Amino acid sequence: MSAFDVAALRRDFPILARQVHGRPLIYLDNAATSQKPQVVLQALQHYYTQQNANVHRGVHRLSEEATTAYEEARHAVARFLGLKESRGVVFVRGATEGINLVASSWGGANLKAGDEIVLTTMEHHANIVPWQVVAERTGAKVVVVPINAQGEVDLAVFQSKLTPRTKLVAVAHASNALGTINPVGEMIRLARSVGAKVLIDGCQSAAHFAIDIPALDPDFYVFSGHKTFGPTGIGVLWGRPELLDAMPPYQFGGDMIRRVDFAGTTYREAPERFEAGTPDISGAIALAVALDYLKPILVSPAAQAHEQLLLKTATERLKAIKGLRVIGEAKHKVAVLSFVMEGSHPHDLGTLLDADGIAIRTGHHCCMPLMKFLDLPGTARASFSFFNTLEEVDQLAKSLERIRKMVA
Repeated sequence: MSAFDVAALRRDFPILARQVHGRPLIYLDNAATSQKPQVVLQALQHYYTQQNANVHRGVHRLSEEATTAYEEARHAVARFLGLKESRGVVFVRGATEGINLVASSWGGANLKAGDEIVLTTMEHHANIVPWQVVAERTGAKVVVVPINAQGEVDLAVFQSKLTPRTKLVAVAHASNALGTINPVGEMIRLARSVGAKVLIDGCQSAAHFAIDIPALDPDFYVFSGHKTFGPTGIGVLWGRPELLDAMPPYQFGGDMIRRVDFAGTTYREAPERFEAGTPDISGAIALAVALDYLKPILVSPAAQAHEQLLLKTATERLKAIKGLRVIGEAKHKVAVLSFVMEGSHPHDLGTLLDADGIAIRTGHHCCMPLMKFLDLPGTARASFSFFNTLEEVDQLAKSLERIRKMVA
């Protein structure tokens, strides 16, 4: 691990130097939102102090600079996704808006009574509810693929749910609640065999390993900026340009219009047709900086090994605690560890760990159907990033051991 300098990377994140309740902050809630490196904070400040202007419509110097930076951000996203051209990159408020956009626009235009939308049990609410709504509006049906006891999708079961009626498969690349990495490449191939389109929710994958859209070959891919070390309120929908061009606009207003007349209006091509109004200019610019910062880490074998070592060590330490049960033991996982402790509600665990300066997430993680499947009210979740350390894992285990003695 000498090739991976965790201490140096930690210095990039100002918030990691603070204390909580008189203890050094141990931030293990990365799956909910990531912390921001200094370069991202500087990018936001630079925009607002040097370039603040609206994009695309101004001829003055600030507007031209802002427009250039905003469109360069689109190219940065394309590079991050392994793409050579950026026309399929749509800036949205986050993955949730991206999924809603596809459900409303593509789904509203293409789904009809009797069609089927295939999801899995582990999906986030943001990848369930929009499809339920569009199914109600169109007469389509949501079909759910169950998971096994380890928290994995069985490809044979998945394939059995695919029929000529399947028009869309929407699946998480990695589960936010279990950490499971789904075999989305094979799932896409199987979906294509019945003529279905595929949307991949990349919220948890984009922060943990490199994404190669040409290799995966989905129809739509979404992720959120705030989970990939960028600002909140910005995210990305990537879609095949030919699909986006055929989709009706999702919202209406300035900048997505080619021509307006009271007799009728014509719209621009993608991606502009889906970016009505003034976009989150600073967010897009800072997201590009975040992705350029993140990409070398994601392709580093040493960084990947470090995250997996954190997960392996934490799993072993926590499983050794009497009365603690790890939830979700898929063979392939991102560094997300969910658990429950006998005699203690997950919310209580979160509160007690917070007193030790340890930030985790508790609850259903916006995965109520998954929790129902697991017969649990919720879990405690520690989610790691490359800047976390084995010392922090040790402190987590010690704090949980202390809590266990309190509630035993």
